[in-house]
Amino acid sequence: MRARRYLTAAAVAGAMTLTGCAAAGGAEGDGDVAMTLWHNSTTGDGKQYWEDAAAAFEEENPGVSIEVQSIQNEDMDGRLQTAVNSGDMPDIFMARGGGKLADIVAAGAVKDLTDLIADDVRADYGDGVFDAFTVDGAVYGLPTAVLPGGIFYSEDLFAEAGIEPPTSMDELVAATDALKGADVAPIALGGMDAWPAAHWYYFFALRECGQDVMSDIATTRDFSDGCWLAAGEDLAEFAETEPFNEGFLTTPAQQGAGSSAGLLANHQAAMELMGGWNVGVIASLTPDQKPLADLGWFPFPAVEGGDGDPAAMMGGVDGYSCSVDSPSVCEDFLNFIASQEWQEKYAQAYQTIPASKAAQGAVTEPALEPLMAAYNDASYVAVWLDTSLGQNVGNALNTAVVEMLSGSGSPEGIVEAVEGAAARG
Repeated sequence: MRARRYLTAAAVAGAMTLTGCAAAGGAEGDGDVAMTLWHNSTTGDGKQYWEDAAAAFEEENPGVSIEVQSIQNEDMDGRLQTAVNSGDMPDIFMARGGGKLADIVAAGAVKDLTDLIADDVRADYGDGVFDAFTVDGAVYGLPTAVLPGGIFYSEDLFAEAGIEPPTSMDELVAATDALKGADVAPIALGGMDAWPAAHWYYFFALRECGQDVMSDIATTRDFSDGCWLAAGEDLAEFAETEPFNEGFLTTPAQQGAGSSAGLLANHQAAMELMGGWNVGVIASLTPDQKPLADLGWFPFPAVEGGDGDPAAMMGGVDGYSCSVDSPSVCEDFLNFIASQEWQEKYAQAYQTIPASKAAQGAVTEPALEPLMAAYNDASYVAVWLDTSLGQNVGNALNTAVVEMLSGSGSPEGIVEAVEGAAARG
């Protein structure tokens, strides 16, 4: 896989600064060293991966102990902000990169890893994948997976409805109509968690806005370009066709069979717009907790008249950071899990694309193959807008999108909400 360069808040100088400072992490000296690790996999193979990795590292490093804590994905950002504000940071924590990481860096709570990541790891990963964790030229996180987004779908339900993966919005609307005729919810949407609903706005923006606008938004936070309003209008028009599952505003994204991922996993819905982690989430929610055999993927359709490149992608890079006062074994642990062996195990546990190019042969899920191919051919990859913009502006954007979909907001309201949040700093 070619190294893709993510458009991020790499030079965020105006990112919102969180208050507080980091507390001391694990004790280090002549005695034992204890560290805490926060990750976001609460069940299954993903949770087991971290327990196994911690145990293996402890075995290779006598005197080191790692307390592994799993935190629900939707709770992670809030828990981290609380930890920064209280000065009680975990030593090792999941980092999403972009403006969200820049906020924590600005608070002085993250260790600079620029010279602490092993040379062989940097050579294997390539420079591009580190962009999401680079702030003002310094690297503050180790990538574990690349997670471009697009639309996951049931090949069986598409075949039963007599449709093919759409390449334009007109074709997508026609596909949703055909699925309704087959008594299937066309698109699953976990609107209760806000960010899955906002994904639709993000991708319309990716198709409406030119690359320069997308690349600059994290630092300028200037939403005056008409493409931002056009994206909201596109989504409002699409939502009027009623493509989403009944009750989508109260549907969670990833928790249980009734979630949006669960609807696709159990053939109660035909599509879901989501990131590359979705393969593993769906597998955990099938009746036998095995990968969905007919799961396919296609890129977000082209939008007629937009300035965006149809070959552009949006996604994220999951990774892990060390708190500023963590012991040196923290970066040792990150280099440990960056090895080909543990990256292969990560790919298998999470059923995702690992950051290590050497480990990508471990990817066997059919749905990930077209996703990786599109990622390789993408003109550029933009980071999820809420991640790029940082927590406060990103949350304002996500909330405004849900308000519009609920009927209490508007496309103009989305732009006003993010401009207001950006102005407040």
